[in-house]
Amino acid sequence: MKKIKNKLIQAAACLGVLLPVASCTGNLELTPTSEITVAGFWTTEDNAKGALNGMYVRFRDQSASNLFTWGEGRSGTLTYGLQASEGLERYFENTVDPNFAGPDWLRMYTVVHDANLLIEYVPGIGFTNEADKNRMLAEAYTMRAFVYFTLAKTWGGVPLVTSPTEGYDAETTFRERSSVEAVFAQVKEDLNTALSLYPDNLLAAGKVSWSKPAANALKGDVYLWTAKQLDGGNTDFQTALDALQEADIAELDLMPYYDDIFRYDNKGNNEILMAVHFRDLESGTNYNSGMYIRDDQIPAGADPEVIAQIGQGGGLNRWGPSPVVTFAFTNGDQRKNATFLSISIPNEDGQMEPYANIVTKLRGYLDPSGRRFLDDVILYRYADLLLLIAEAKNALGMDPTEEINKVRLRAYGEDFEDHRFVDMGQVANDEAILQERLLELSFEGKRWWDLVRFDKEFELVPSLQGRENEQYLTLWPISLNTISLNSKITQNPGYGN
Repeated sequence: MKKIKNKLIQAAACLGVLLPVASCTGNLELTPTSEITVAGFWTTEDNAKGALNGMYVRFRDQSASNLFTWGEGRSGTLTYGLQASEGLERYFENTVDPNFAGPDWLRMYTVVHDANLLIEYVPGIGFTNEADKNRMLAEAYTMRAFVYFTLAKTWGGVPLVTSPTEGYDAETTFRERSSVEAVFAQVKEDLNTALSLYPDNLLAAGKVSWSKPAANALKGDVYLWTAKQLDGGNTDFQTALDALQEADIAELDLMPYYDDIFRYDNKGNNEILMAVHFRDLESGTNYNSGMYIRDDQIPAGADPEVIAQIGQGGGLNRWGPSPVVTFAFTNGDQRKNATFLSISIPNEDGQMEPYANIVTKLRGYLDPSGRRFLDDVILYRYADLLLLIAEAKNALGMDPTEEINKVRLRAYGEDFEDHRFVDMGQVANDEAILQERLLELSFEGKRWWDLVRFDKEFELVPSLQGRENEQYLTLWPISLNTISLNSKITQNPGYGN
């Protein structure tokens, strides 16, 4: 079984999305993977369940840090921390280039390969309950849609692979980049197929696998993007709104206390639509370990109340909240301390001066070994859904007041009347929605995508201001390593050959 799994990964690696292995042909010189797979693996319902679990495990590997880097690292919400940044400044200073291109797409294609195998072989397996088979296929189609959506937002057109790669020949495994329009067409097709297969409109157990409501949230997200970025216009805005409202099921609700959404002992709460599961003995830590603070760097001279809120330290403060975030909140907003803490210390004159900012949203939990950063990575939650609905409504000339005020009521509580939203017209409403998304969703890997979708990246990201003539920076560069492994891959314009 282990040998089969390794060969499947190697087969995916040998696409035009090659993984950095010494020799793909050397890894595939035994009996063709397809024969091993069909004859010895894709035969029972349990085999299929194992493959589905494997897909989620490999997706978790990408969610541990890469989704956050792509979705937040360049957005201006982060800056230098107390520790050496180890190159992270290339993201928040927006100096990425083909030599330092950030996480590449290679491992994302192993998730695509997992989904492709499920889509190819599950229909031929007998299941005790046909609904279980349909749900499994629906999850595979949804996962493939999510991965390609992420890839297209990051790099534009990418190699489009929709069937398993179970052998090696240059013609089929070295793929050119498809157009971004073709990628989004595939994403939409996959989502429509998935939504037709889900046997019910219920959330998944634990909210850690795809479900019909989560797929509809993704569909709304996709169509908002194509409405704004690919000239989909009102047709796509209406499709987005319909899908998002379909996702707004009765079981979803806002947690009364914002901080409770993210706690380790409150996973799968009523606000979650879809999260990536992290748990002790099952996975390593995730990205917030690089945004907290080490014990020996907690200053004794800081405010005792702040020290108490920090508690035991952990991780390394390689980057932390920037003024884009720290100056955005008012003191009456319960999201403030649940999102970050500002630490100040007295100077020689006894005046308090800034020392560090740390992210508290995904601060993990404590056990005898220390602080463990194993909070789930949330892909979609109810407040996000409400603000996406508000965005779609506003684009269609409808009043987004109800959804925005639901989010603000939770945030401000007794001070809500001072922050009640009123319809101000489309342009001003868009500005308010984008700002509300900053306050609500900071450090959840959403901000860069929001800025690009609203065409605000060159206006609101400090390191991009005054660089409007460098529009190519909206897309990420493709790493030289990726290009060196496949001569058919061309670099994004603006980054050289």
